[in-house]
Amino acid sequence: MKDIVYLTEDNYNSEAMESDVPVLVDFYADWCGPCKMVGPILEEMAGKYEGKAKICKINIDEQRKLAIANKVMSIPTLFFIKNGEIKERISGALPQTVLEEKLEALL
Repeated sequence: MKDIVYLTEDNYNSEAMESDVPVLVDFYADWCGPCKMVGPILEEMAGKYEGKAKICKINIDEQRKLAIANKVMSIPTLFFIKNGEIKERISGALPQTVLEEKLEALL
């Protein structure tokens, strides 16, 4: 199964913004209840979309500068990125069907 890519200031641009496949980025925190609900969904999606899309996570407690630079005000916040552009940005825990629908639209 494909692993989720954990992003930092060092690899954010190369892994997310310069990716040759669509990227779903989850801004989360370990203490966040709704984030814990989204976690297993993203793990399953990482396997399902292996080679077609990339699933990434950013821990806002460890990567504060990235959260601030991206104006993340609530978590979970999910970015859908294609060709270096944030195509959609949503906040809150959403069902897997909704997340997959949004990712599929970028494939």
